[in-house]
Amino acid sequence: MSDYSEYAALARQLAERRRAGERGAAAEAERRRNLHAAADYLQHRLTAQGQRLDQLGQAIGLPAPGVPTPAAAPAGPVTGPAAVPGAGSAGDGGPGGAPISGAGPGAGEPAGAAGAPGRPGVGAYPQVGVGETKLALPPGAAPAAGGVPGPRPAETDPTIELELARRYADESDRHGQQAELLAQRPALLPAWSPVARALAVYAGCAAVAAVLMVVMVLASGVGLVDGFTLGAWICAGLPALSFFAGYLVLGRWGRPAMVAGTPPRYVHLGFLICFVAVPVAYVAYLLLFRLLR
Repeated sequence: MSDYSEYAALARQLAERRRAGERGAAAEAERRRNLHAAADYLQHRLTAQGQRLDQLGQAIGLPAPGVPTPAAAPAGPVTGPAAVPGAGSAGDGGPGGAPISGAGPGAGEPAGAAGAPGRPGVGAYPQVGVGETKLALPPGAAPAAGGVPGPRPAETDPTIELELARRYADESDRHGQQAELLAQRPALLPAWSPVARALAVYAGCAAVAAVLMVVMVLASGVGLVDGFTLGAWICAGLPALSFFAGYLVLGRWGRPAMVAGTPPRYVHLGFLICFVAVPVAYVAYLLLFRLLR
């Protein structure tokens, strides 16, 4: 009876361990699926960020990134295993043209590990002769001092690495949004609204035209410009020049680096300002001149 109870307890313990192993395997599989899904999501996210950065670079005038070309192969003969000094293939001569004993089958004696140790002229492993090159261990495979191998590098947790990558991606998104906001602001008066910027540009061009009008009035007073030419420039020439100057300035320096379509230049507002400011300035100049007289 005691044997049966012990057997039943052992069976229950084995069944419990099996169920625990199945639960652990299911949890590990679910963890791996989550890690793969997170890695794929980060891959797509980083790809989209790279494309957006390329668009920002092209918007500010940077050349598009090219495909890296593979490094050219070094010129000259390629040395392989046959180029090792002192080494020869089966049947070839060794250093000085002397044949190597036990180089392979057909030399009269079995070669390599097939040869029985202790037989004359036959060894399990060939000895390195004078002038021959010893085989070097690959980098990192050299034993440490005392014949003890060095410590293995600690394995990184993929969950921690994915979390760090996600944080860096969030930081990249934040800086990318700031760059986009800066790219949507023009170089000329970036803190001003589009209407205020257009008003300031057209008003400045009209002020320059008013100064030129005063110069032409003074030139007319000394007989350099006749009255018809002065009137044509005041009524049409100078207002048109100031309007087109403001229009070009807004198109060159008032345009953001990244904008969908053509930004508004407020043509009607500029036309009104330029074609009204210059004649009004001329009338104000005449009134001021009469008052001062």
